[in-house]
Amino acid sequence: MKYSPPEIRTVDVTRYVTPLREGGSLPAIVEADDEFLYVLKFRGAGQGVKALIAELIAGELARALGFRVPEIVFATLDESFGRTEPDEEIQDLLRFSEGLNLGLHYLSGSITFDALVTTVDATLASQIVWFDCLITNVDRTPRNTNMLMWHKELWLIDHGASLYFHHSWPDVEEQARRPFIQVKDHVLLPQASELDTVDTAFRTILSPERIRSIVALIPEDWLTGDSPFETTDEHRAAYVRFLEIRLAHTENFIKEAQHARKALI
Repeated sequence: MKYSPPEIRTVDVTRYVTPLREGGSLPAIVEADDEFLYVLKFRGAGQGVKALIAELIAGELARALGFRVPEIVFATLDESFGRTEPDEEIQDLLRFSEGLNLGLHYLSGSITFDALVTTVDATLASQIVWFDCLITNVDRTPRNTNMLMWHKELWLIDHGASLYFHHSWPDVEEQARRPFIQVKDHVLLPQASELDTVDTAFRTILSPERIRSIVALIPEDWLTGDSPFETTDEHRAAYVRFLEIRLAHTENFIKEAQHARKALI
């Protein structure tokens, strides 16, 4: 089957509905000009556009692997949007976030995944653990699962804390080869008994072409400013390089996960 690169729609934010006061990033539910609701991640919050880049790359990698992920859109915030907002903190956030932000389709009526209530089979648990090891996602713990149940199906959300190496840009190749020590805290690790089988299948899906097409989605202005690279092409290439090296050395994070799982069970 011929591979079709992912496409991301762009919407204009028309209404600020309510803040989601979780962590320090202050995401919000907003309405866009397509009349859908989105969870908006602001470029002016917390870790800035790097969190948006991580959300974009990780979300589309997850979708490529067959996970259920809310639709990701680019969301434009007009400079006049926050002028009537009475909350000064939110007003500042809106002002610093003018331009292109990131939105995820709001799953109305969804509930937070609870491992004590919902059982995840070994295959799906192994797939999610493998994926989170690949993207170095520290936010899938019992305390903060970042998974939702919607229409009796499991959805993955909130990947802004993944790919954390890009906050300091150390040696990319060395970082890519590292095991993922934080996997010991993963909410689904006890059920993840099929990592080797998942590894074979997932490495086939994440071809170099697919990785490059996902990284190519990053908007140009998210790659400028606070960047250690001379060009945006070099900046994109570093993300591609990290993922390609990590995929070539998955045994490093698989062994770490298997060792951590044995310690739990």
